[in-house]
Amino acid sequence: MRRLVTAALLVVVCCPSLAACSGSDDRRSAPRPSPHPTLRLGQSADTAGAGGRGAARITPDTVVYADRTGFGAPEHGLFAVVTYQSENRTTSRVTTTAGQGGWRWKAADGRTVADGNSKVATDVAPVGFSEGGPALPPEVGHQDVAVFDIAAAERGGTLVYVDGDGTAFRWKIPASDSGVAVPALKSALD
Repeated sequence: MRRLVTAALLVVVCCPSLAACSGSDDRRSAPRPSPHPTLRLGQSADTAGAGGRGAARITPDTVVYADRTGFGAPEHGLFAVVTYQSENRTTSRVTTTAGQGGWRWKAADGRTVADGNSKVATDVAPVGFSEGGPALPPEVGHQDVAVFDIAAAERGGTLVYVDGDGTAFRWKIPASDSGVAVPALKSALD
């Protein structure tokens, strides 16, 4: 009987404080301020996997702006198509936050949009650049794209990646087509 009363007392005392401390874990809310400097195309960031599990190195390396593609026309006037490499840095499967709203485009005026922010943007999958989504087998990497439907005035924004710990990594993106794969990506978008 004494153990039952002690256990009940622990539940009454500890559970409310645990609930108060746990709070909401909405990963799509505003990212925490980043202690990391703003990067350039081709520079890597070591990020946490979805739910804070595992580690992935993310490297955006090319941006192409297109007012039309073989997949359709943008609703807002221009696509910003960014290729990036994802590399699993662990011996366990890692899922990046790319498929969970992890990629964002922030324009100079502060307007921010998520990857795939229009119907056509979600359909853009250039052959050779969309290799498998956010899940990465152990010690494997692949290439993928983030596609943003933006206004022409929003060229040259900041690419933001929010990892599984809620940390934001930023890359300053040039206002013109740039990077290692521009010709190949343009061809794959036609």
